[in-house]
Amino acid sequence: MPIENTLSIIKPDATKRNITGLINAKIEKAGLKIVAQKRIMLSKELAEKFYSVHKDRPFFNDLVNFMISGPVIVQVLRGENAVSLNRSIMGATNPTDAEEGTIRSEFAQSVEANSVHGSDSLENALKEISFFFAEIDILI
Repeated sequence: MPIENTLSIIKPDATKRNITGLINAKIEKAGLKIVAQKRIMLSKELAEKFYSVHKDRPFFNDLVNFMISGPVIVQVLRGENAVSLNRSIMGATNPTDAEEGTIRSEFAQSVEANSVHGSDSLENALKEISFFFAEIDILI
């Protein structure tokens, strides 16, 4: 199985409730290693640029405003099939559809305030990681 890196963001709803450690414990228990991590406050410009793929969608402005409403934890996760494993750990975007035991089933408050973001493909993972981290920041 290939060793991959993927991006994870712990969103403002989770940082406000001080549950980042609980979320990271689930990530690590599943076998992913956190190889880079930082707590940041996204500016509106950065959030718009990061989520630009959604710029024409009706939820874009709400998403940007939510993501700038408080600090986030951006991190690089590493492990076997990291992209798909992290998506499995996160659960469905809508917490009512998320499988029991996933991050979103346990911690999400709504579809928008669903506690975490994760890259949806290896290609996007590479782009998203480089958006927030330089190679020197990633310690394997």
